[in-house]
Amino acid sequence: MLYVAGIDIGSTYSKAIVLNDKREVVGSAVRRTGFKLGQASEGVFDELLKACGLERSQINYVAATGYGRFTVAYRHTQVTELTAHAQAAVHLFPDTRTILDIGGQDIKAIRVDETGRVRAFRLNDKCAAGTGAFLEKTARYLGLTTDDIGPYAMRSTKPVEVSSVCAVFAESEVINHLSNGIPAEDIMMGAMVALGGRAVQLMRRVGLEPGFMLTGGMTRNVAMVDALEKSLAAKLSVAPNGLGQLNGAYGAAFLGLRRIEKLLAEGKPIPPTAGQEGYVEPASRRRWSAIPVRKSVEPCNLSADCPAVVKQIVIQKFAALVA
Repeated sequence: MLYVAGIDIGSTYSKAIVLNDKREVVGSAVRRTGFKLGQASEGVFDELLKACGLERSQINYVAATGYGRFTVAYRHTQVTELTAHAQAAVHLFPDTRTILDIGGQDIKAIRVDETGRVRAFRLNDKCAAGTGAFLEKTARYLGLTTDDIGPYAMRSTKPVEVSSVCAVFAESEVINHLSNGIPAEDIMMGAMVALGGRAVQLMRRVGLEPGFMLTGGMTRNVAMVDALEKSLAAKLSVAPNGLGQLNGAYGAAFLGLRRIEKLLAEGKPIPPTAGQEGYVEPASRRRWSAIPVRKSVEPCNLSADCPAVVKQIVIQKFAALVA
């Protein structure tokens, strides 16, 4: 029996999963990443082994992905998040063509073909208002935990508009709504609708090809799924049994399993891990390259509310004075 692990070191959460040679999920683990990525990769692997009931020596191959994939010293290979998400999505739902991944610090819109190859992508990591951190920040102010967000927001009867596109200003807007007596659940759902709207705008930039799938931690949030489906006017595929949050790790394990099967079929040895002597970082392969949608970078807000835009204006005025 072969066992392949997929490790996804994200900016907020680290996820890990083990697949056997029958493509069956043996076990999984999720934990906060923190600021020490090396410790996070070791910690999530230890938790994964306990969940699977396996020894470290029984894992035949490890594929790493995510923001901190290069810190996984025990990896045999690494793949980009885009590739991992795309391959897992098409394997789990063959009709998937447009993927939305909402992470803690960024959001990705990916368009794929029937083979799981990335055809176009767009990332939004310039402002926290377009990420899961925006919802967590709002929830903390309202005294809610991350797990409470979805059920609490579903109690809303009249979501209030959260119009600020910057997380800093959005917090002030939430405070203002509370002072005006707006129910907390309406504010929370309003934040969901705002994030969902921005996410769908990102999806439009890669092309809204039918066959939509949601991945990332937001798959556990029923209110977020509801808000996105209403904004899209279409259903979203969501992997069952918590696999939505583990989609990147699943994709890494899936690609790792294909790789080790090929090596064994060709009679070649399994390469050393990144922490072993003789390891050589695999060269990037053109077949995994993605085609970004090339559009001009848009500011957070045309009224220059975003600190990044304000900074740019100040620099321009200073340059004019010096000239």
